[in-house]
Amino acid sequence: MANKRRAGLGHYIILITIAMAVVIYLIPIYWIVVTSLKSPSDIVTKVPKFLFRITWENYQKLMPMKVPLILYIFLAEALIGILLVCLSLKKDMAIVRMLIPVGGIVFALTSFCAFIGTRDFNFLMLIVYAMAAYWLIRKTATRVTQARLIWGSLIAFSLVAVCAVLAGAGSKYFHQLLNSIVIGFGSTILAVGLGTCSAYAFSRFEILGKEDLLFFILSTRMLPPVVVVIPVYLMYSKLGLRDTHLGLILLYTTFNLSFAVWLMKGFIDEIPKEYEDAALVDGYTRFQSFFKVVFPQSVTGMAATAVFCLITAWNEFAFALVLTEVGGKAVTAPPSITSATGSGGMDWGMIAAKTFIFLLPVAVFTFLMRKHLLRGVTFGAIKR
Repeated sequence: MANKRRAGLGHYIILITIAMAVVIYLIPIYWIVVTSLKSPSDIVTKVPKFLFRITWENYQKLMPMKVPLILYIFLAEALIGILLVCLSLKKDMAIVRMLIPVGGIVFALTSFCAFIGTRDFNFLMLIVYAMAAYWLIRKTATRVTQARLIWGSLIAFSLVAVCAVLAGAGSKYFHQLLNSIVIGFGSTILAVGLGTCSAYAFSRFEILGKEDLLFFILSTRMLPPVVVVIPVYLMYSKLGLRDTHLGLILLYTTFNLSFAVWLMKGFIDEIPKEYEDAALVDGYTRFQSFFKVVFPQSVTGMAATAVFCLITAWNEFAFALVLTEVGGKAVTAPPSITSATGSGGMDWGMIAAKTFIFLLPVAVFTFLMRKHLLRGVTFGAIKR
């Protein structure tokens, strides 16, 4: 009995410790949300106010004077997508079969309307990325996973469309947030794609000096980015890549590639080679065996890698500050958040509102990938 009581007491201590850690972790997020909803007079009080009158003026400062009707259409589509994702979680195959083609049709219509409304080349490239992701989902995932990922992508894309419409209507911050989305997701797709191919080569083929090459790839992460920012600035100025989306995408891809290669190599090493040998015996080429056998089993690892790469690119500040110009076309959200000033100095309410909106896209993406992320970080663990 005494041992059971001690075991029970230890269990409660662990639960209390975890609860305290979660509270401490969530306090900054809570304070950001609360500050974004306070008036300037409530923000600057010496004694923090926990009971206050909620105001939306900090968010209204970020909005353009006129909000177009198409914005509400995209918001409605996002809400419909959330509802349908919740329905698909019940694994009702009849609903799932209905959602997959409907999701593709609505996704295409949303893409077309968004492009016509903004006429932005970068947004068109985002549509191309989204369609490629939709094709990969249809080819690799199961029907239940297809419905979740397709409608989850529709939700995310509708939120991107909201930013695009607001950016086109004259909101500087949402234009910068759209730049972060294009650059962050573009570099993530390239880093994960190139990293998967490189990891497959290192895992399956005998390469001369493989260990040295892997160490060299890893060594690119040993220097902090601020050390190389001046040479990169000079190089980009000569090449005309400064203050461009392409320049930042290539730079973020370069820094994320080493992480993607090492992480994906661990995932691909856990996939038995016998599966590919069987596919080769059946007449598949090496390229076909990769897409038919290895790629479907590495989707979980790619999702986990994509989350980490996106977070790194999304939060990057030094290169985004130095390699862009004030008011330029490729300025991302992090530098603009720190530059929010009001008549009396720093506008903390606007900074909090910008920060909260900045957190949402990555939070939505991580939430959609949560099951893949959990399986990805435990992939290859010893099972009893």
